[in-house]
Order: sequence, then structure tokens, then C-alpha cells
Amino acid sequence: MPERPGSVRTLTINRAPVLTLWAAVVAERLGYDRDEAATLGRAVAGMNAASKARTLGLTRPTEKGAAERKPKPAPAGKLVPVELCGRIVPAVHTAAGVRAVKDGKPEDPASAHRYLESKFGDALEAVREAMTTLAKSLPKQELAERAFSLYESFRPGIPSGVTGWGAKGVLDLDVVRSLATKGRASR
Repeated sequence: MPERPGSVRTLTINRAPVLTLWAAVVAERLGYDRDEAATLGRAVAGMNAASKARTLGLTRPTEKGAAERKPKPAPAGKLVPVELCGRIVPAVHTAAGVRAVKDGKPEDPASAHRYLESKFGDALEAVREAMTTLAKSLPKQELAERAFSLYESFRPGIPSGVTGWGAKGVLDLDVVRSLATKGRASR
């Protein structure tokens, strides 16, 4: 039985799904529909993970690797850059809406939704509700500018460096909710 949204206070989870959901919630607040937002959120988290892996030295570009990473041909449709949570996400217009692009193909929103469901389980709606309240507590322009720093304010704490890679920490929804109260108070 799913948790009632107000009954979840904390959740032990790693950062990637938290950023995925937060970026998706932000994208929805900025006008994208839920499927569009899910692909954009997944792309933001993937870009962050790749950047962090390079920073930690877990991956590094090599001459051979750089040649293999040549941009894949763009899918049919008009490519659009989407700015979200401090990242520029490559996206494309499809018949079903905007989709983030990965490996030259539009992302599948069903896959992004399944990912979130598998990571958050019964707590998904409670976390989404808390994040949505936070996103709605700010004017859209301010949210767009502060989205990543807000995430840094509530993301699960993990050890620094390589030991924190993939580690789980506590996501405290009371912190997310308190940021929403502060957002409303600052207006």
C-alpha cells in the first residue's frame, strides 16, 4: 500500500534519483508535461553523474575515447537546448513532445518513470509532492535560476570523494518542506 504523501519524513536513497525527480519537477513547473520533464530530469542526473565521475577520476577522456565519443547524428526533428538545473540538455521535438536526447535518440519517458518508481518505491508520491510544493513556492524565473542550489540544500548527505560514489544518504522531506516555506516567505 502506497504511503500517504504527508506520512513520509525521511528516505535513504542515493543522489541520482533525487536529482532526476527534482529536475523533472522543476521542468514541469517551467511548463513541460510530465513525460517531457521525466526525460529532461533523467538527462540532468546523467550529465551530473558523468561530470562527477570525471572529477573523481573514475573515468577520464583518452585519445581513443574522445574519438569514440563523436556526436551521434541527431534524431529527426528540431534539436532544442533546454536549460535545466544548471545544465544544457540536448532535446528534440517529437510527435509526442520534447524529449531529451541520449546517444542520438530521444529518451523514452516510460523508462524514466520506471526508474523513479524503482528507486523511490511507495515514497515516490510523497517526495514528488514535497518537491512540487517547493517548486511552486518560487516564481518560475527564480526557480529556474536557483534549482540546482536548492537541490544542494536538500540532497542526501554522502561521504566526499570516491567513497561517496553511489552511496546512499538520507533525504529529509522536512528540509524540502521548510525550503518551500522560506520560498513563500521571501516573496
